[in-house]
Order: sequence, then C-alpha cells, then structure tokens
Amino acid sequence: MTTVGETASTTGVATGLVEAAHVLAGLGLATAFGHVSVRHGDSVLITPPKELDLVAPDELVEISLAADALPAGVPPEAWGHLAVYRARPDVTAVARAQPEAVLAAGAVTDRISLPHGQAAWLGASVPVHDEARLLRSADRAEHAARTLGAADALVLRGNGAITTGSAPGHALARMWLLDAACRVHLAAHGAGPVQTLSPDEIAAWRTAAPPLLDRLWAHLRRTAGTA
Repeated sequence: MTTVGETASTTGVATGLVEAAHVLAGLGLATAFGHVSVRHGDSVLITPPKELDLVAPDELVEISLAADALPAGVPPEAWGHLAVYRARPDVTAVARAQPEAVLAAGAVTDRISLPHGQAAWLGASVPVHDEARLLRSADRAEHAARTLGAADALVLRGNGAITTGSAPGHALARMWLLDAACRVHLAAHGAGPVQTLSPDEIAAWRTAAPPLLDRLWAHLRRTAGTA
C-alpha cells in the first residue's frame, strides 16, 4: 500500500476525490462509514477507513487494479471497488454509502424502478443485491459486481449501496439520486413484506462489529461535540 503523497503530487484527481468524499459526508449520506474511489491508470485511489469529512488528499490510498490481496491499512471493502472497475471498464469512480432510504427500499423489493426522470441517470432500473454481508472478499465483491451489471447503481440489501460514474462527483451525485429515488419508491408503493437478515448474515455482521463500533462511537462523540 502507498499513499498518494508517496507516488504523485496532489493533483486534480486527488482533490476531486476528496471533495466528493467531503460532500458525501456533508449531505448526511455517510456517517462513520463509506468510501469513494477513482480509477487512476492501472491503480485505484481510495479514501482510507475514516470519516469522509476528515479525509485529506495525502491520506488517499493507492492499490493496483490487479491486486490479489489488500495490504494493511486498505479498507477491507476496497474489494467491492476493485470488482466494479474490473467488470466495468467504463466506470472511472465509485461511491459507497449507507443512506437510510436505500436500506429501507432494499428490504422490501428486489429492484428499484424509476420513479422520476432524474432516476434514469441510475440506469434502466436499480438492482438489489440479495446478500447482506460486507464485501470483504474478492468472491463476494465479484458476485455484487455481477448483480450491478450495466446499471450505474446497486442497492446492497442490508448494506447500503454502490454508485458509479465517470468522475467522483458523478458517483456522488448518483448516490444522492439513489437516496431520493428510494424515498420516492417507498412513498409511491408503500412498505411491502420486509425481508430481514438471515441468522448467518446476522452472525457475520456481529463478528465484524468490534472495530466498526469503535469507528461509529468516534463519529458519534465528534458529532455530539465531546471529542
């Protein structure tokens, strides 16, 4: 793993990536968790595992598109970003977040239809990936990328969303649009039967909890003004 500051000057690529990360947090679409990345030649620049509004350009992490293992310090869910870039040569940027409306919509449908014109910027429709586990392995991430297909956004049931774009700002804009589309979807269709997590999925989330709870606690302390 290398940081951007060790391999290149802080160019417009890094600046644009950091700005998108700050906006994603500023809009409330990400709390303690979430990532933004951009394709950069044969590598990917990605935000580190910290709150997005605190990320600086020299903290971005660079990993090879061909990586078969993630070095220490790289966000474990970087596998999801890598899988999308490998499957979709047209994608230059990826955003990952957990908007509440997306979580709600993913629990009641297997596909988000287009409720309004701007939602068409997300694809012909938005598929829902029916596995509520963190994308912390190459195999799991590749499965999600196959569900994404040719769409520009993917709802991850119980796990938020992935959006894509030709630049970080476009991926961020699609995350905002997806959140809005899910809110409209829920309002228009009402809540249907809710598909909850399976016992195995719950166990997987509980296993991953300790360091993630530490990050959430740090976020809540800072939000409350006590840190």
